[in-house]
Amino acid sequence: MENKPAEAKNPGPGGPPTRGVQTLLGDPKKAIVKLAIPMMVANLAHTVYNLTDAIWVSGKGPEALSAVGFFFPFHFMAMALAGGVGLGAGAAISRQIGAKNKEGADSVAAHTIVIMLALVIPLTVLMLILTEPILKAMGATGDSLALSVSYARIMFSGLILIFFTNIANSILRSEGDARRAMYAMLAGAILNIILDPIFIYTLGLGVVGAAWATIISMFTVSMVVLYWLFIKKDTYVTFKFKGFRFKKWVLVDIAKVGVPASISQMSMSIMAFSITTIVARVGGPDGVAVYITGWRVVSLATLPMMGLARAVTPVTAAAFGAKDYRKMETSYLYAIKLGVMIETGIALVTLLFASPITWIFTWSGESARLADDLRLFLRMIWVFYPGVAFGMLSGAMFQGAGKGLNALIMTLIRTLVFNVPFAWFFGVYLDRGLKGVWIGMILASLAYIPIAFGWAYSYLQRLKNRAELESSTAGDLIESRPVA
Repeated sequence: MENKPAEAKNPGPGGPPTRGVQTLLGDPKKAIVKLAIPMMVANLAHTVYNLTDAIWVSGKGPEALSAVGFFFPFHFMAMALAGGVGLGAGAAISRQIGAKNKEGADSVAAHTIVIMLALVIPLTVLMLILTEPILKAMGATGDSLALSVSYARIMFSGLILIFFTNIANSILRSEGDARRAMYAMLAGAILNIILDPIFIYTLGLGVVGAAWATIISMFTVSMVVLYWLFIKKDTYVTFKFKGFRFKKWVLVDIAKVGVPASISQMSMSIMAFSITTIVARVGGPDGVAVYITGWRVVSLATLPMMGLARAVTPVTAAAFGAKDYRKMETSYLYAIKLGVMIETGIALVTLLFASPITWIFTWSGESARLADDLRLFLRMIWVFYPGVAFGMLSGAMFQGAGKGLNALIMTLIRTLVFNVPFAWFFGVYLDRGLKGVWIGMILASLAYIPIAFGWAYSYLQRLKNRAELESSTAGDLIESRPVA
């Protein structure tokens, strides 16, 4: 196992830079916008699919909605692992690009695919075995349990597709190719939207049909991305598996962001599991249906931050690799400014249109009884939208800098120190029911803002001060040298 650092492999510029790489290394504000907009569009399409899926599933009644809701933490866990590997690899590739180390970027890309296969095969087997016991422990019973198990097992059979699409898109974004990552996500979402009613209603498969529609869509997208990366081969990074050997420096470079990112997202899975359990305790299956449906709206409201975060990580990573810390600061603060402005506007829209949005998800007679609780959720949860920017973008900046542990600690504070205890305290301990759970989640998110922004900003100032000190010291040494 090779133990050389990335910088020792090939300090030269390597192959010719693509347009995406040129964007990544150019003006930071333009790079943030050019990378963020395609991802916002892609995330919008994906979230619209999730909302459409919920609308179609809601026509099958609360039991079908709760079946998807009980699977939600499982899905979060799979996305946590895939997203962690993708984030770690993407940030590592971007840092190698910033350092002009083409060979290092290629090595990271190849390692990423091997790591993915080593994770997904045993995980698939394990999840297929444990699905039913865990769903029972979460409180799924009767028809809801049967539907949840059927839905989950189909989804877990396609775990490799979930992993590959996430990781491949991360590789594309890492070299500034956000546009093709957008095309892939758009295609998957549109195909899923088309297939959902066919499988759920026309073929009469119900909520199980929604799972099959998702798997078929992901398979189609995977084939397209596979063609781009391994057959067409017009990306900046290239994959070399002949004589492959693990290199310690590559594993460390991926792991220092990827492992904390996976744990971070796993903590969100644990949070989702815990909140779902709390909601089931105080609101039963209907409460779970309200929570999962309302959270789809939250996902739509906060998706611009996902796009910005996925732009912040590669841009700050490339700047960090180039040791341009002022560029890092410019990228981060510009993204924060955009994020707060966008989320404030979305928050106002959510508040004003809470009733029409509620109707969309409770149009059928089977789901009409959820309307009051869902409307209350939407009229409360909008409060923390503007604050989402601080936490999400601060974590993205830390990941770009290779400080995955910092991002992890921030997430653990938000999810397990604030969110879950606050939701339990107000919802269960104070016996405020579903409203109490929503209050706890809002207060937890607001309390987190100064911690996230304060830590990220102070870290950037330390980087700049250290660079200025090193530059000043180097200048003094040059001036003090005797004239030959």
